[in-house]
Amino acid sequence: MSNEKEILEEQYKEPEEVIQHVKPDIDPQRPTSGDEEKVSPSSDQEPTKEQGEKTPDIELARIPSGPAYSAFTHKQKQFIVFMVACAGFFSPLSANIYFPALNTLAADLHVSETLINLTLTSYMIFQGLAPTFYGDLADIAGRRPAYIVGFVIYIAACIGIALSDSYAALFVLRCLQSSGSSGTIALGSGVVADIATSSERGTWMGWATSGPMLAPAIAPVLGGILSQFLGWPSIFWFLTILAGIFFIPLVLLFPETGRNVVGDGSIPPQGWNMSLLTYLQVRKARKTSPTTRPRTVPNKQPLRWPNPLNVLRIVFQKQTGLLLAYNSLVYTAFYDVIASTPYLLRRIYAFNDLEIGLCFLPFGVGCLFAPTISGRLCDRNYRRHAARLGIPIDRKRGESMRDLPIERIRLEVAAPLLAVGTATILCYGWVMYAETHLTAPMVLHFVMGLTLMGGFNATSVLIVDLYLEAPATATASNNLVRCLVGAGGTAVIVMMIEGMGVGWCFTFIAGVVAAASPILWVLVEKGPRWREERRVRDEERRRKRQMEAEEKLGMAG
Repeated sequence: MSNEKEILEEQYKEPEEVIQHVKPDIDPQRPTSGDEEKVSPSSDQEPTKEQGEKTPDIELARIPSGPAYSAFTHKQKQFIVFMVACAGFFSPLSANIYFPALNTLAADLHVSETLINLTLTSYMIFQGLAPTFYGDLADIAGRRPAYIVGFVIYIAACIGIALSDSYAALFVLRCLQSSGSSGTIALGSGVVADIATSSERGTWMGWATSGPMLAPAIAPVLGGILSQFLGWPSIFWFLTILAGIFFIPLVLLFPETGRNVVGDGSIPPQGWNMSLLTYLQVRKARKTSPTTRPRTVPNKQPLRWPNPLNVLRIVFQKQTGLLLAYNSLVYTAFYDVIASTPYLLRRIYAFNDLEIGLCFLPFGVGCLFAPTISGRLCDRNYRRHAARLGIPIDRKRGESMRDLPIERIRLEVAAPLLAVGTATILCYGWVMYAETHLTAPMVLHFVMGLTLMGGFNATSVLIVDLYLEAPATATASNNLVRCLVGAGGTAVIVMMIEGMGVGWCFTFIAGVVAAASPILWVLVEKGPRWREERRVRDEERRRKRQMEAEEKLGMAG
């Protein structure tokens, strides 16, 4: 009985430090300790009344003292984000490396182009469904276990596809391959939220998504070369070897970053969350200071079986539901262009697999630059709004987003990019209808990659900002909606082109995106109020759970 009382007292004790009005931009799982570093804000960070500066309308507290948001050094963050970018590279790589071989696969397996396109549809469906499992697993058990499980499944599926000789086997194993690799996108967003404050999250997110954005640039070229000279099975042997090479440093060196497991990164994880490097560091530290009591994460969630339905709570929120719906339309428009490119290039220009692969380069180069540019713009806009409101930025500890119009900050970057991208889709349809010189569609491919993916990256950062307590699950909800809607689009795009004509088909797609664009205005105007209402509801639920725990504590006493 006394043990139970001690556990409950430790878990629900009030923190020593009370932060008024403004709380740091931290995960609820962030640990606190008595030996926290005390840091006072400098005079240039916050104007005082004695200095005669105008006080902002919103009452602001000083930057709270306490430990940094993340204990990882800048170089460690660079390594972590590099590994995240490499891991995220595999999901779009597996999707895009496949495009140049679609016509060859249809001929070799004796099926129609529509049936081959269904393997794209199934891939996207599982690309949406699988992260709902990985996201919840990562937010409970940590990032490393989720990464390892995903890559084991992925490598096994690649081997199976390389050995398959039937359409049914290809269809099923592509679903399994997608299930293994697709969680890396959600996990990457979760890792960035673990280590980066909101003022620098755009830049770090841009670097983390550079891997997924690099894939469209080089994957079709690789797929075209391999399919043309070694046959389509060589594509999947290549993916097997590449994933195996990456898996080794992932297991040996990649640290656990989940705040539910390691807090700010300074708390040693349990055994299955440890890399070999972390294990050696922990063992050395214990030998040096054997009497030091290891810190623990306060309010740590108990391990449980991941619940994929947790993403539905995010999908059906007013604010995120609208944002996810708009994101899915943008993604579907983007993917319809990509999925139809092999068909159109073969029909209009009579290209082979290698030539089709090379034609994806402009698209990929645009996608490659998109996250870095939009990420930097997001961070610059964040600093501009913070300065206007008189809110000092603390890159080490973070700021509260409660008094920041985070929806406006992110969408002011996303909206212009998406407007240009939508107009480019319209132009692309009629350029392809006119069967112009190849230069015109290639330039439009570059612009679409840059603008559509740039805008999509900015809205994805916003989704993480809104759900810092479960960033991997939030990104999984984004994947779920966009991939399910995108799967429907790719399943019918060839039939739409044949039925409507290529010009009117892409006019219709651009029109749908344009018609949905007022959603962004609604989010800017009503989003902050909806966000505050959700915060109040969440506080009430947490207070209720704490009261129930205190009742149990009283019974235990």
